[in-house]
Amino acid sequence: MRLSTLFALFMLSAPAAAQEGPIQNTIRAQIEAFQADDFVRAFTFASPNIHALFGTPQAFGKMVREGYPMVYRPTDVAMLELRFIGGAYWQRVRVTDAKGRAYWLDYQMIERPEGWRINAVQMQEAPDVGA
Repeated sequence: MRLSTLFALFMLSAPAAAQEGPIQNTIRAQIEAFQADDFVRAFTFASPNIHALFGTPQAFGKMVREGYPMVYRPTDVAMLELRFIGGAYWQRVRVTDAKGRAYWLDYQMIERPEGWRINAVQMQEAPDVGA
């Protein structure tokens, strides 16, 4: 019984593990584009829904600069766990901003013919390690 349970858990996590590298590379590439102020390139990693919502790379860049400064200019980026929730992949990323505050960002990812795209980002302040 235990062996079959372990096998089932492995089979559920195997697809996520296979997608982890490509998903993380997409997120890293977008953050690198933000750091270079290349909003046109950063916009290419966004899903069609994000394209429809913001319309232009410039509007998208303005939203990131003003709403997600920790993504626009992080001092540290660490990829955490990839989860499959509600039919979607969610990559948790820990970023640290210029003031030393840490945040967890959950990136909802969708697969498109051209590769993985970022469909949403949910932000929360990371718990204090010393707390």
